[in-house]
Amino acid sequence: MNGDSERRFTRGLVEVRAAGDSRTIGGYAAKFNTLSRNLGGFVERIDPGFFAKSEGDGWPRVMARYNHDGNMLLGTSRAGTLRLQTDGTGLDYSVDVPAARADVYELVQRGDVSESSFAFFTFEDDWSMTDDGFPVRTLLSGQLVDVAPVNDPAYLDTSTGLRSLAERAGAELAEVRAAAEAGELKRFLAPVPTIIPPGGQGDTHSLVAVRRRRAELNLRRTF
Repeated sequence: MNGDSERRFTRGLVEVRAAGDSRTIGGYAAKFNTLSRNLGGFVERIDPGFFAKSEGDGWPRVMARYNHDGNMLLGTSRAGTLRLQTDGTGLDYSVDVPAARADVYELVQRGDVSESSFAFFTFEDDWSMTDDGFPVRTLLSGQLVDVAPVNDPAYLDTSTGLRSLAERAGAELAEVRAAAEAGELKRFLAPVPTIIPPGGQGDTHSLVAVRRRRAELNLRRTF
């Protein structure tokens, strides 16, 4: 598992789900198999199995927090005030907003807050290319930390994703960061040339051969 948690958001998908005395809001915190916006040299998609472990474990210690703020707790999976499920579209959540957070409920009800976000740790990811030749990171498995209605979804930290690409490519993180800023990440996904030892036609170095084969397979993947 990568050491740092990550956050992503989904536009226009939090709403009031009950009226009267029940202050329930919810929506999709994540959508499967949908390419994200440009995250700084690459895009992402979430595999439908990404939350499988968290779901199988009963969504342990998952929280709903307004703007991911620890002082703005809305509900928890442990208490049953936060309910989570996955379907063919993505990760859906419903949370019963406490009376002390009635302002959050009102903001959602009025449409001032209309976006959702989720925080997670990544266990496994993969890198390939879109049909247009743009780098894409696929989130394969991970652990859900929290879901959140947010009014400012601008927070975006792609350090963990770039670190995973650097490890995959055997490159320095600083080099990968620079390539991301220059829009040149795809060079880390290109096939690695065969190395012929001096004086003969010996076998390709085993590590190089593995990296080249992986890159060739990734280049054939499409979405």
